[in-house]
Amino acid sequence: MNFLLSIITFLPLLGALILLAAPGDGAKKNIALGTTLVTFLVSLLLLVNWPDGAAGMVLQEKYAWIPDLDIFYHLGIDGISLWLVLLTTFLMPIAIAFSNQHIKENVGGYMALMLLMQTAMIGVFLALDLVLFYVFWEFSLIPMYFLIGKWGSQNRVYAALKFFLYTLAGSALMLVAILLVYFNTGTFNVLELQNANLPVTIQQFAFLAFALGFAIKVPLFPLHTWLPDAHVQAPTAGSVILAGVLLKMGTYGFVRFALPIFPEAAVSYGGLFAWLAIVGILYGALVALVQKDIKSLVAYSSVAHLGFVMLGIFAFNQQGMSGAVLQMVNHGLSTGALFLMVGMLYERRHTRLLSEFGGLWKSVPVFCFFFLVVAMSSAGLPGLNGFVGEFTILLGAYAHNPLYAVLGTAGIILAAWYLLVAFRKIAQGPLTNPKNEASVLPDLNRRELALLIPLVVLFFVIGLFPNLFLDKINPAVEAMQVLQQGTTAVVQLRH
Repeated sequence: MNFLLSIITFLPLLGALILLAAPGDGAKKNIALGTTLVTFLVSLLLLVNWPDGAAGMVLQEKYAWIPDLDIFYHLGIDGISLWLVLLTTFLMPIAIAFSNQHIKENVGGYMALMLLMQTAMIGVFLALDLVLFYVFWEFSLIPMYFLIGKWGSQNRVYAALKFFLYTLAGSALMLVAILLVYFNTGTFNVLELQNANLPVTIQQFAFLAFALGFAIKVPLFPLHTWLPDAHVQAPTAGSVILAGVLLKMGTYGFVRFALPIFPEAAVSYGGLFAWLAIVGILYGALVALVQKDIKSLVAYSSVAHLGFVMLGIFAFNQQGMSGAVLQMVNHGLSTGALFLMVGMLYERRHTRLLSEFGGLWKSVPVFCFFFLVVAMSSAGLPGLNGFVGEFTILLGAYAHNPLYAVLGTAGIILAAWYLLVAFRKIAQGPLTNPKNEASVLPDLNRRELALLIPLVVLFFVIGLFPNLFLDKINPAVEAMQVLQQGTTAVVQLRH
C-alpha cells in the first residue's frame, strides 16, 4: 500500500503516454478506456482496506523534492478526500466510454488530454504540500482548455479563453499567498500549517487570496459567469468531468486548505461566504428556470447546487461539513448524469433547444424514464442521493443560523420547479415534431444503458444507505472541527 496513492495518481499519465504511441484510433480508444478502468479498480483498494473510524490520514507518501526549500512530494488521503478520488476514478471511464462512441477527429490528442486531466484532479485531492498542490491545480487548466477549445461547440474558443483566464487570475493571487505563508512559517506542509497559528493579518490576506481562487473554481456567485459558457461549449464528456469533478476542486480547497490553515479569517468572513452561497442557490435556480437550452439549464443548476455545498462548509459544524462533502459526491453523480443524458439527446437530434422537443415519452420511453430518475436525484427526492446531502447541510445551516436553512429550502423548491419544467418540455405533452417520432429517434442502446445504470444504482445506494459514506467522512470532519471550534470560540470572545 506504500505506493498506492502514486499509482492511482499517475496511472492515467502513463496511459496517456502509451496511447500516443499506439497505431490507429481504435487502439487509442481501448487504451484510454482500459487505463481508466484499471485506475478505478486500483482505487477500490483504498475502500476495501479502509480502517473503521479513521480520523486522520490513512495513507501518506512523502519524499524529498526540493529539500532546501522544504518542498516535498507529499500525498495523503483521509475520509474527506477518499470519496472525491473514487468519484474521479468512477466517472472517468464513463466519460471515456461515451467519447469512444462520438469523438471522430484527433482521437489520440483528445484521449491523452482526458487522462492528463484525471492525473491533475487526483493530484489536487491528494497533495499535502502547497507547492505540489499548486502544480496539480494549475496543470488541470491545460487539458480542459484544449478540450473545450478544440472539441467544443461553435463558440468554443471564447469559452475556453474565458475559462482559462478566470481560473488563472484567481490562482495567481493564491500563489502569492502560498509564498506569504511559507515566509511566515518556513513550511509548505499542509498538516503542519493547520497548527501554525499564523498572525491574524496574514490569515486574512491569505484566506481571501485562497478563497478567490477556490470561489472561481466552485464557481461561487458572482464569480460564476465563466461556467455556463464553458459547459455549453464543452464536448459532452468534458461537461461531465467539469461538473462532476473539476468544480469540486474549489469546494475541496475550502475544506482542506482555506478553513484549517486560516481558521480565524475563515470565521471572520464566514457570514459573507454563507450569504454568497445563498444568493448563488437562489440566483442559479431562477436563471435555470428561464433557459431555453437544456445544457445551459443544467449548467446554472450547478451554480445553485454548489451553493449548497458552500453553505454547508460555512455552517462551521460537523453536520454542515459532512453534508457538504457528501453533496460534492452527489452533485458529481447527478449533474454528471444529466450532462451525459443531454449529450445522448444531442447526438440524436443535434439541438439542445427545449422548444424542439415534447412528447418524447411516446418515442423514447427508456430515455425519458432515466431522465426522470436523474432529474429527481438532482432535485433531492427522498430516497435518492441528493436528498441526504441537502438535508444534512440544512441541519447544519439551521444550527448555525435558522435563516440560512429557510432560504436554502427555498432553493430546493426552485430546483424541483426548473427540473420538472425541463422534464415536461422534453418528455410530456403532444409529440408534434416529426423529427422526434419513434421511427426517426432511437431509444437508449445497450452501451448507453451500461453508462447510466451504475450512476442510477449509486443514487439509490447513497439515498438509502448514506452511512456507508458518512461513516468514513464523519471522523475526518470531526477531527477538523476540533481545530475550527477552538478558533471560533476565540473570535467570538474578541467580538
